[in-house]
Amino acid sequence: MPYGDDITEGIPYVLSNPSGATTYSPTGEAFDVAIAGYPFFLMISDDNPYRRVTAQYRKQQIDQTREAGEQTLTGWWVRSQSSFHLGAGIKFFEPQQEESLRFQYTESKGLDVWTRGQATLLNATASFNAGAAAPQLIGVNDGTSDCIVISDGTAITKITSASASTTYVQAGTASTIFSITTNGKQYFFINGTHVHRGNLAGTTSDTEIYNASSTTRGTIRYVKQRLIAAVNNSIYELNPNNASGALPTALFTHPNTSWVWSSISEGPSAIYISGYDPNGTSSSVFKISLDTANTNALGFPELLAPTVIIDLPEGESINDFDVYLGLYAVLATSKGFRVGISDATGNIQYGPLLFDEAACNAIAFRDRFAYISTTVDGEAGLIRTDLSTTVLSGSLFFPWAYDLVASGVAASSTQVAFFGKSDRAAFATGNTIYAESTTSLVATGSLRTGYIRYNTLEKKIFKLMQARVDTTNGGILIQSVDSLDNFYTIGNFSQQSAVPEININYPQTAQEYLGFQFTLSRSGTDVTKGPLFTGYQLRSLPAVARQRLIQYPLSCFDHESDSLGVEIGYEGSAFARAAQLEAIESAGDSIQVQDFRTGESYIGLIEEIDFRNNTPSDKRFTGYGGILLVTIRTI
Repeated sequence: MPYGDDITEGIPYVLSNPSGATTYSPTGEAFDVAIAGYPFFLMISDDNPYRRVTAQYRKQQIDQTREAGEQTLTGWWVRSQSSFHLGAGIKFFEPQQEESLRFQYTESKGLDVWTRGQATLLNATASFNAGAAAPQLIGVNDGTSDCIVISDGTAITKITSASASTTYVQAGTASTIFSITTNGKQYFFINGTHVHRGNLAGTTSDTEIYNASSTTRGTIRYVKQRLIAAVNNSIYELNPNNASGALPTALFTHPNTSWVWSSISEGPSAIYISGYDPNGTSSSVFKISLDTANTNALGFPELLAPTVIIDLPEGESINDFDVYLGLYAVLATSKGFRVGISDATGNIQYGPLLFDEAACNAIAFRDRFAYISTTVDGEAGLIRTDLSTTVLSGSLFFPWAYDLVASGVAASSTQVAFFGKSDRAAFATGNTIYAESTTSLVATGSLRTGYIRYNTLEKKIFKLMQARVDTTNGGILIQSVDSLDNFYTIGNFSQQSAVPEININYPQTAQEYLGFQFTLSRSGTDVTKGPLFTGYQLRSLPAVARQRLIQYPLSCFDHESDSLGVEIGYEGSAFARAAQLEAIESAGDSIQVQDFRTGESYIGLIEEIDFRNNTPSDKRFTGYGGILLVTIRTI
C-alpha cells in the first residue's frame, strides 16, 4: 500500500543521532554514507555515478616579472639566476617579492661577483711583511713607484710592490707611533712626544716639528691641503712647514677627557673627525666648516668650531670614517659598516648596518668600491661594497661581498691600503701585512645561494639542477643545503668536464626550501686561471598532499527504505535534509564524511550540491524528492 501517516512509518530522526551531530553512529538502518552526521542512501546509476577525482592543486600563473618566462612554464617550477652583482646578505631568494633579489645571494668567499653575468676566482693573498707591532698602512706613489708606507711600532718603512724597502729613522728619542699620514711627498706622524715630518724620497731622517709631550693617543691626517691632528681629546690645525715649538691653540677640546679621535677625513665643503667614548656610551662624527671671511697664516680660510652631524646608537663606536668622491660616506664601526650620503652643505644621512657579523676597522677606496677591513668567516680579510648602485632604489642599501682573505689566519684585519695608484690591495692583521698576489688565484672560491622556496610555504620536491659553468680552466663542486645547514654533494666535476643537468638526490625527502652552494677550483695546470660561473637553473615540483573531489549521488526522498526493507522518512523530510546540507555548505566549515561501505572516514568541505527533483506531485503528496549530488573536497 502507498506510504501514509500511520504508526508503521519510520521516525524522523534516530534518537541516538540528534540533529547537528558531527558524526553518525549506525543504528538499525543500513545507511550507505553520512555527511556532517546526516545519514543517506546512495542512488548510483550510469547517469549519476559515485566518482573520485584528483582536485587541481596548481593554478595557472602569468609571468609579469622582468625575468621572462619562468612562471609561464607548465609542469616544472623553475628558478634561475644569471648574475650576482648586487652582492651578499639575503636569506631567501624570492625575486617575485623584490626585483633586486634576482642578483643577490647569501654568501660568497674567494669570488669576484662584480662583473654582471659571471663569478670568477679572486687573487690569492700572501704574507708580505711582518714587524714588531700592529702596523698602520698608507698607500702612496713616491714619484717613482707604487708603495705602501708602514708604521710598525717605532719604525717607518716604505715598501714598493716589488718588495724594495726604505727604512726611515725617527729624530730624537724613538717612541711608539700613534698615527701616520702623507701628502704624497712628505710623511707626518705623532708619537708620544712630538709631531714629525719627513721626506718620502731622498733623506731617510725626519724632523720634529711640534712638541706634543704627554701624548697618550693621536690621529693625524693631511686633508684639504691642511695638516690636522687629534692629540688626546683635542683637535689642532698644524703648519706642515713648522720647524719646532709647542702645539698651537686647540681648535676644539672634547669635554670627555677619555674621548678617542679615531679618524680624520675630508669632503667637498668640510673636514670630518670621528670619535668615540671608550666606555661605549657615545660615538659621533664632527663637521668642521670653513670661515670664508677670515684666513690663517697659510692663506687658507680659517676653520670653524666642530659641530656634531652624526650620533651613532649607544654601544656602537666609529673605528674609521671616510668620504669618497665628495658624496659617499662610509662608517666602519664596532658593529659592522654603514654607508651614507653627503649633501651640498656637508651634512650626512647614513643608512643601516649593511654587515653586522663582525667589527669593521679601516676603509680604503678604489674605482667604484670601498674596501673595509674586518673578519671574514673567522679569518682576517676585507669586505668590498659597490658605491655606484643600491640594492633598493632610493635606499642606502649598497651591495657588498667578502673579498680578499688571509686564509687560515684566525683574526680580524685592522688596516687596508693600496699600493700607490695600483689596484693591488694590502691589509694588516696582528703584526703581519698580507698583500694581494699578482701571480696566483685562490685555490677555491664558493658562492651560496639564498634559500629557494618559490614564494610558498608548501613543500617541494627539488629535482634537477643545471649549473652554467665553463670548466676549461677549473672544476666545480655543487652541494644542496637544507634548512639545518646540512651540506649534501650532488655533483662534482673536474677541469674540462662537461657539466650536465644533474639530479638532486639529497636531501631525499620533500623540503619547504633548499639552498645551493657552488665551489669553484682553479686550474690544475695554471694557477692564474680558473673556471667561469655564469649562473644556474633549478627545476622542482610541488609536493603538496593531493586533494580529491568525491561525488556522492544521494537518495533524497520523503520516504525511503534500506536493503532490509526498513522504512524511514516522513512527508517533507526530503526538503528538510537537502536544506540542512545547504546550510552546512553556506557556513563553509569542514565536515565529517563517513562511508559505511568501505569504512572510510575523513574531514572535507562541501564543494558543490546539485539537487535534481524528478518526481511529480501526486494527490496529497508533494512529490518533492530526487537525487542529491554532493561533491566533497578532502582536506
